[in-house]
Amino acid sequence: MTEIKTFADDVTLARAVAEDWLELLRENAGPHLAALSGGRIASTFFAAVAALPRRFGPFLGKIHFFWADERCVSPDDNESNFRLADENLFRPLRIAPERIHRIRGELPPEIAATEASHEVRRIAQQDAGGIPVFDLIFLGIGPDGHTASLMPNARPAVLQSREPYVHVDNSPKPPPNRITMTYPVLAAAREVWVMVTGEGKTEAFRESLRPDGKTPFARVLQSRAETRIYSDIGAP
Repeated sequence: MTEIKTFADDVTLARAVAEDWLELLRENAGPHLAALSGGRIASTFFAAVAALPRRFGPFLGKIHFFWADERCVSPDDNESNFRLADENLFRPLRIAPERIHRIRGELPPEIAATEASHEVRRIAQQDAGGIPVFDLIFLGIGPDGHTASLMPNARPAVLQSREPYVHVDNSPKPPPNRITMTYPVLAAAREVWVMVTGEGKTEAFRESLRPDGKTPFARVLQSRAETRIYSDIGAP
C-alpha cells in the first residue's frame, strides 16, 4: 500500500514529516536507525526538526544516523549530503558524533562503499537474507524518477547488488561518482518515507505510481508492502 499525503508547500510538508517522525520515535522503544537523504527539501526538513529541540531531545540518544546516498566528495564540499545534515541538523541539535555514521565520500569509491556497508552491518539487525533493516529511510525523487542515487541508467552491478551500499560511477547528474543504498535495503526497511517536492517531477511521480512503472522509484514502491509519500506537487 502506498499512502500519499499532500501539502500546500514544502515548509508545511517538512513540518508534517518532522511531527510524524516524533510520533514514530515515541511509539517505538529501543535504538532507531534512520537514513537521511539530500536534495532541495532536505535543508527545509532538517530545519523543521531542529526547530523542535525540546521535543526531539529525549529521543536523540537512541537515533543512529546513516545516509541513503552520498556524493564522492569531501565532507566539507558544498555537494556533500553529510555537510547539509551537519549544518542544518546535527550542529543545531548537538548530535553526539558517535550517533553519526557518515559515508566517507572522500575515500576511493569502492573503499567508501565497503566501509559504509561494514558500518551499517555493525549497528543494524539483519533479516533472514542478511540485509540490514532500518527503522526509517527518508528518500526524495528526481525529475527522472531516481531515488537515493539509484538512477535510470544503473549498471547491472548496481541493480543486482545485495550489499548495503554500492558505488555508482555513471550518475547522469553530477557528480558522477556516488555511494548509494541498494534496492534490497530499501525493500527491507520497516518504514520508507518519501518527500516529493519541487517543479518538474509530476510525470516521473505519475509513472512511478503505476503498477508497471519503470522508474527507480517505481521499483522501490513495487518491492515494498507499505510506503509513505509526502507531496506538494498535487495529485499525480
